[in-house]
Amino acid sequence: MKRLLVTGASGFLGSRIIEYYQDRYEICAPSHTDMDITDKEKVAAVLCEFKPHMVVHSAAISDVGMCEREPERSWKINVDGSRNIAEASAKVRAKCLVCSSDQVYFGSQARGPHKEEEDVVPLNVYGREKLLAEEECLRRNPECVILRLSWMYDTRTLKEGEHGDFFRTLAQRLRTSEDLSYPVNDVRGITDVNEVVRKLERCMEIKGGVYNFGSSNDRNTYETVLVMFEELGWDTARLKKDEDSFGASPRDISMDQDKLKKSGIIFPSTVESLVRNMRDILLLNNN
Repeated sequence: MKRLLVTGASGFLGSRIIEYYQDRYEICAPSHTDMDITDKEKVAAVLCEFKPHMVVHSAAISDVGMCEREPERSWKINVDGSRNIAEASAKVRAKCLVCSSDQVYFGSQARGPHKEEEDVVPLNVYGREKLLAEEECLRRNPECVILRLSWMYDTRTLKEGEHGDFFRTLAQRLRTSEDLSYPVNDVRGITDVNEVVRKLERCMEIKGGVYNFGSSNDRNTYETVLVMFEELGWDTARLKKDEDSFGASPRDISMDQDKLKKSGIIFPSTVESLVRNMRDILLLNNN
């Protein structure tokens, strides 16, 4: 059985990676106490002892506000920690998958969908840290596969106290009679986390570099929900346009998928996935 090491195993993505691959890989999911990723020597020692075939690095401070408030702390984890993981993976010849973010495109003057080779100048601390982490990881380990993830959701709650997301929040609000308001100045992919998890294994086969990794979407969030409602045959009267959010600085961080598709990995579109998942939930509830 091949060995898989996962950082950030208690997080939204990491916990789902563990659940999905636990019967297919021998898994090492070190806690912060077991392996502080900012401790270069400790990281090297853990990887040297476990000798993983694949490493998925999902540990991060992804709270954008926290990164702004505590940039020194987030830098150590998001940049230094990522570099340590990439470097140690190279030493044990493990395929290293590093989770980055579509936030690196936030601040781009060009409209999306954005390509991986674009010059980007992220506006927020989190985006800048992720971009620098990408560069550092590839410098120390050119075989690293950098995955720029989009906004992710699940249709189910895996553990108590887990934060909400786009899909589950929408599903809860659908049970009420309140209006549903969504931004018209924000364009980005919204991806089923289970699609991400299932496709990680395929990344073992692709060459090192940066890849946009998630569902494509060329619609703003309001339009996305509107089209989903229309395809499901639902009344759209309760949908309202939020013209204030991102109004001063419209955001388009949608990602081009051509590079990923050429590597044989294809995600369903945002709307396609949302419609399918909503139908599955309705069917489950009706039964």
